[in-house]
Amino acid sequence: MDKITMEVVRSDGNKTRYDLKFRKGMTVLDALIEVREKQDPTLAYRHSCRMGICGSCGMNIQGMPRLACQTQVSSLGKETVRVEPLHGMHVIKDLVVDIDPFLAMHTFVKPYLIRQDLKERDRSDREYRVLSEEVERFLQFDYCIMCALCYSACPTVALDPYYLGPQAIGQAYRYMADPRDEGWEQRVDLLDEAQGVWRCHVAGSCSLVCPKDVDPAKAVQMARMEILKKRVLRKRAKAGSPLVSVAPAAAPKQGTKAPPFDFRREGT
Repeated sequence: MDKITMEVVRSDGNKTRYDLKFRKGMTVLDALIEVREKQDPTLAYRHSCRMGICGSCGMNIQGMPRLACQTQVSSLGKETVRVEPLHGMHVIKDLVVDIDPFLAMHTFVKPYLIRQDLKERDRSDREYRVLSEEVERFLQFDYCIMCALCYSACPTVALDPYYLGPQAIGQAYRYMADPRDEGWEQRVDLLDEAQGVWRCHVAGSCSLVCPKDVDPAKAVQMARMEILKKRVLRKRAKAGSPLVSVAPAAAPKQGTKAPPFDFRREGT
């Protein structure tokens, strides 16, 4: 494959095609950057880290939500690559979509550590104890980079704009499973609503497109179990992990020092 064609769906609904020379290792983001720098400076899209960390370059590539920086052109097996803005979100311009509703859902579930004693949480010189087996309960869901691919792929989000969405529910469960958190009951009440976890139809598309294998569909099911524990088993919120003193760091061992560098000898 020597050449590729980028077919971009613009904000006016028209498709614009750009011919590029293919090079080994080229990603879809590389191709878009080359288009904007050399052919069409009006093309709009988001990107930042180019390392699959920031999540800002999410878009529909060949009909599936993906990160442009992680998608190799060669892996698509097509000489014509179709790129569209993420579905289910208002288009601002070209491949740039409005993520405010997505962020609003994320904020709604209180995605932060809740403690009854705020002074203890924010100003203590000690730390909360978390065992390794406790970390395993929520670590998978902590890898979310908020790229909104799962949100765009969710068929329920497309039908119900008030549905919290898989990302927000996944982050809510991440803190519900955290032993340091004391907001379990608050989040149970937030998720136990018509537009909460019970609105999910378990299509699984959210987990399919997640670039970090967070598995939001699993988080939805785990959150449902937490709600049933409160409803059926009458479970009550527990106090979070206690603070423990931080062990002082051991002094570094004194090793053999490197001999001083002789600049005069180096210059001769």
